[in-house]
Amino acid sequence: MAAVVSGDFSGWNGGVASAGWGGFLVATLVVILMYQCMINSISEMAAAMPHTGGAYSFSRAAMGPWGGLFVTGLAETIEYVMTAAVVVYYSGQYADAILKDLSGISLASHGLVWVWWVVLYAVFVALNWSGAEASFTFSIVVSCISLAIIVVFSVLAIVTGKVDFGSLFDISGSSSFLPFGIVGVFFAMPFAMWLFLGIEELPLAAEEAHDPERDIPRAGRWGLVTLVVSGLLVVVLNPAVMGSKALGASGEPLLDGFRQILPGNLAAVLSAFALIGLLASVQGIMFAYGRNMYSLSRAGYYPKVLSLTGSRKTPYVSLIVGAIIGLLALFVVQYGAAAAGAIVLNIAVWGAVLSYLSQMISFVLLRRRTLLVRPYHSPTGVPGAVFAGIVALAIFIGVLLNPAYTLAIYTVVVIYLIALAYFALAGRKRLVLSPEEEYALEEPAPTAQ
Repeated sequence: MAAVVSGDFSGWNGGVASAGWGGFLVATLVVILMYQCMINSISEMAAAMPHTGGAYSFSRAAMGPWGGLFVTGLAETIEYVMTAAVVVYYSGQYADAILKDLSGISLASHGLVWVWWVVLYAVFVALNWSGAEASFTFSIVVSCISLAIIVVFSVLAIVTGKVDFGSLFDISGSSSFLPFGIVGVFFAMPFAMWLFLGIEELPLAAEEAHDPERDIPRAGRWGLVTLVVSGLLVVVLNPAVMGSKALGASGEPLLDGFRQILPGNLAAVLSAFALIGLLASVQGIMFAYGRNMYSLSRAGYYPKVLSLTGSRKTPYVSLIVGAIIGLLALFVVQYGAAAAGAIVLNIAVWGAVLSYLSQMISFVLLRRRTLLVRPYHSPTGVPGAVFAGIVALAIFIGVLLNPAYTLAIYTVVVIYLIALAYFALAGRKRLVLSPEEEYALEEPAPTAQ
C-alpha cells in the first residue's frame, strides 16, 4: 500500500486532460480489471516461488536467463527507479506549494525545486538503509494517515456542498463523456495505472514475510481492494470539486481540491498530511528498486557491487545508485526538455507494462509445468493472465505511439540495448545460483492440481 498510495494524490489527473473525465473513467475500469487478473496470477507464482527476485524469478524459471534479465528484470528496474523519481518530483511540488501557502516562501520560484529532490532522496535512502523493520513500520503508519486524508477530503467535499457532478464534463470535444474519443482512452491508460502501479512489488518482500505462501496472495487481494476504493473516491470527487479542466492541469490536485473547500492555511495544513502519502510511496518504491537491483546483482546479472549489504542487511549500494539515476533523470528532463512529471511517469509505466506482459507470459508457461507446487491457485487462471497481458500490451503500444513521450521512450530503448550488450558480453558469464536459479534447476515434487 505504502508504495502505491501516492497515485491518489498526483499524476493520475493527467489522464483526465488526455481523455476527459468519462474517458479516464473507462480507462480506469479497464486497468482495474487488468490489475485484478494480474495480481491473481502473480500471487500464484509468488506462493510457489517465494524469493526476493519477484517478477525476475518468475521469468527466469519460465524463460531462462535472457527472459529473466532482458525482458523482466531490467523492465522492473526501470519501473521502480523511475517511479521513485516521479513520486519525488510530485512530493517536491506538494511540499513547495504547502510551504508557499504557509510562509510565502517558494524554492521553485527561485529555480531551486531540485533542493526538494535531493533532500527527499537523502532522507529516504537513509530510512531504507536503516533496515526493513524501521521502513515497514514507517510505511504502515503513513499509509493509514494517507487513507484517512482521502476519507477526510471525501467527507468534506460532500458535507460542504462543493461537489458539482456537472463539472466532471466541462472539457469540450466530440462529446461530453468522451471529448477525445477512444484514442483519448488509450492515452489515458498510463495515468490510470498510476493509481495502482507498484502493488505488484509485493513478491519482493517474500523473504521478509512470515508465511509468504499465505501472506503474499492475501496482501495482494486486500491491497487492491483498498486502492480501488480510495482511487474511485478521488477520481470522482476531486474533479467534481475542481472541475475536470482545472484538475487536468493541476500539479497538486488534492491540495487544489482542499483549497476549493477550506480557507488557504487550513487547506495547506491538511494537504501536508497528503504529502505524507507521497512520502510513503517514496519509501516503498525505494525498497522495491533496492531489492530488485540487489536480487539481479546477487544472481550475476548486474555488477556485483550492487548486492553489497550493510550491517542491517540492506542493499545500500543499490539504494544509492537508484537514487542517483532517478535524480539525473529528473534533472535532464526538467532542465533539458519540459516538466519532468508526465514524461518520467510514462517511462515508469512503459517499464511496468513490459514487466507485466513478461510475467503473464511466464504464468502461462509455468502453468504447463504440472509438477509445480502451487499453495495458491489464481481464480482467473490462464484466461485472466491472457487478458491482463493483452491490456498491458495495448498500454505499451499506446505509450510508444504518443508523440509527447517519443524521445523518452527511445532513450529507454537505448538503455535496453546497452544492458543487453553488457549481459551478452560479460554478465551471462558471471551468473551464480541464487535462490531463483536454484529453483529453475531443481525438479519440483509432484502435487495435486
